[in-house]
Amino acid sequence: MDGKAKKRLEVIRQKLPLLKQRLAGAKKQEDEPGEVKKLEQEIASLESEAAKLRS
Repeated sequence: MDGKAKKRLEVIRQKLPLLKQRLAGAKKQEDEPGEVKKLEQEIASLESEAAKLRS
């Protein structure tokens, strides 16, 4: 794994907990329609990118 991939993986590791926290809050209080789905898609995208970088 090169330095660029390691840096990107670190950024993903920092973003995921924040996004998951926002998703939990959005599920409790659905003010904005489509926000839950958008956050779920973003989390899935970042998780798949992290999996690709690890392999």
